[in-house]
Amino acid sequence: MRVLLLVALIISVGIAVCDKYTTKFDNVDLDEILKSERLLKNYVDCVMDRGKCTPDGIELKKNLPDGLQTDCSKCSEKQKDGAIKVIKYLVKNRRPIFDELSDKFDKDRTYLNRHKEEFEKEGIKV
Repeated sequence: MRVLLLVALIISVGIAVCDKYTTKFDNVDLDEILKSERLLKNYVDCVMDRGKCTPDGIELKKNLPDGLQTDCSKCSEKQKDGAIKVIKYLVKNRRPIFDELSDKFDKDRTYLNRHKEEFEKEGIKV
């Protein structure tokens, strides 16, 4: 019985430690994507279920809802910084895309309402 409990504890600790998003796509050049109409459109079409997805697009699409709900709790620091960078860029420069993504992934604006003060401090109206 003790052995069973010990195995269960080890498995649950192992699962908790591994409960992070993969970092294998952390070297994707976000600046290149954001400045390219074609690349940005491809990623948006992927997450909006309108087009094909690259492997990193599939990963993004899979993790985006959870990332918004949990304030990126499973993200690496680089992923958190990248998410903030993309959100800021879309709000400032591509508002229709931002609104479309928000309508799908943050319908009740929970994420935006939680971070409204932070965005406003940076001059971003959400």
